[in-house]
Amino acid sequence: MQLPVRFAKYELQEFLGGGMSHVYRSLDTVIGRQVAVKLLTDQGCADAEAKERFLNEARMCGTIQHDHIVTVHDYGEEQGRPFIVMEFLRGKDLRDTLKAGQAGDLLNRIRIAGEIAAALEYIHQIGIIHRDIKPENVFIEQSGRSKLMDFGISKAAGLSLTKAGNTMGTPYYMAPEQVQGSTITPLVDVYSFGIVMYELFTGERLVTGDSMERLFYVILHENPDPAKLAAAGLPQPLIDLILRCTAKRPEDRLQSFSAIKQVLLGISSDVRAGAPAAPAPVQPARPPESGNGLKMGPIIGAGLVALALGGVGIWMVVKGREAKTPEPPKTAGKKELPATLTGKGGDMMLVPGGEFLFGSARTPVKVPGFYIDETEVPVKAYQEFAGAAGRALPDGNAPDKPMLPVVNVSFNDARDFCQWAGKRLPGEFEWEKAARGGDGRSFPWGNSSEASNAVVAESNAKEPAVVDSFEHAKSPNKTVHMTGNVWEWVERPHTPSVMAVETFGKVLKPAPTANEPWHYIKGGAFDKPMAQGVGYEWSSVPARMVSPTIGFRCAQDLPE
Repeated sequence: MQLPVRFAKYELQEFLGGGMSHVYRSLDTVIGRQVAVKLLTDQGCADAEAKERFLNEARMCGTIQHDHIVTVHDYGEEQGRPFIVMEFLRGKDLRDTLKAGQAGDLLNRIRIAGEIAAALEYIHQIGIIHRDIKPENVFIEQSGRSKLMDFGISKAAGLSLTKAGNTMGTPYYMAPEQVQGSTITPLVDVYSFGIVMYELFTGERLVTGDSMERLFYVILHENPDPAKLAAAGLPQPLIDLILRCTAKRPEDRLQSFSAIKQVLLGISSDVRAGAPAAPAPVQPARPPESGNGLKMGPIIGAGLVALALGGVGIWMVVKGREAKTPEPPKTAGKKELPATLTGKGGDMMLVPGGEFLFGSARTPVKVPGFYIDETEVPVKAYQEFAGAAGRALPDGNAPDKPMLPVVNVSFNDARDFCQWAGKRLPGEFEWEKAARGGDGRSFPWGNSSEASNAVVAESNAKEPAVVDSFEHAKSPNKTVHMTGNVWEWVERPHTPSVMAVETFGKVLKPAPTANEPWHYIKGGAFDKPMAQGVGYEWSSVPARMVSPTIGFRCAQDLPE
């Protein structure tokens, strides 16, 4: 095509590139605005499916208005040729930006990732799956602002443009389920975004291979190397986020870009403040050389857990944590330890020392042996403590229901009870090992999310069950109710994100600060979905928080 040339009301002035469609820097001759005109080629027009995809992109993009998505001014068909008119962007796509070494410092790259996440959050909210997230489809303007573009193979809810079993997308960034021709969900964008983040922060493409078969093998079976991310100087929460997004199984990824965006916001705040990635753990953490993905990977990564406390919906950012080589397990010599101990508060079950598979990626971690309460602490036991300590039974606990779990207890209340009983609160890793055993199962009873195994929202529970019920759904360590019923405090200090502090400021008086104590809770509750009771999920709340959905259980060291 000899340029310049007139096309409808647009003057096509400069060819910018393209494949099945060509993009031209153009002039809107009516209003005098510089625009980019995208035309389907003759070859594309002859392909009915390619033409339908192009028209689908035009229709979808015409409804999108977002600061970090390229704006579509016009679309239509002229002389049998479909076209899209977009804002004209000055700058480079992310691929060329990385090649030129112009992505900036760590904070700037986190900002870019956050802007892409915001764009994807928006399109998912309006029912669109992009399906082709890659550096070439992210444009970095001269101002530094990021823009998501190219919705050519995007899919709206209820729309199918490909035959069953076909895959669409750029191979290097395709999710395992795309490779397998499985059902496409928004989580394919989460995976591709994770691959792009890996490249953004390391400068290297994660998936490589000299044949399509090799590429697909890598996508399905090989996992990112966290050592490369660590070598790039990334904070641990960011490493965990990348690894969580690129988990092989969709259910192991973060489930929304709202979650990803807020995690990135928290990481950015930490980096700006010069804060450590996470406080020093109070118990052994995973070895730094642990793997990632389906079988190896981030311990929990970063996630967003919805927690309704006292009828208030609270969204909390959960973040990664530093690794620390575990201490050798404690032993009790050659003396055989009893499987059950009886003491104040009820029976305790032995959890032998050794390795277990931790987090969503089932990372091997060694934990010393310990005992843990078989059940949550019941009202009856807490009432005995309250009487001895001269305290009142917390509101919301009925003395005539002595075997319900005690609730409305703060972290310090739970810790005080444990000390009175000659015990302590369990650490994060101890609690998870007690709940999941050593084989990396998602729930105490296995991997099936059956509502009949727990007191959760799916079972239409209106209140927690008595602590010694659900004997049929015990963990391998013979504990009960470690999914659902009530959240449980664990001994794990945490520095909250700005978002978490602001959110809790709306429901707690006085408003909490990041400098006051915050600790983790785990296990979900009777009013929460089963997914929030997965053994590796967790969240953090101010230590002074009390709620009718939060209780606890105690742990105890092995005898010397």
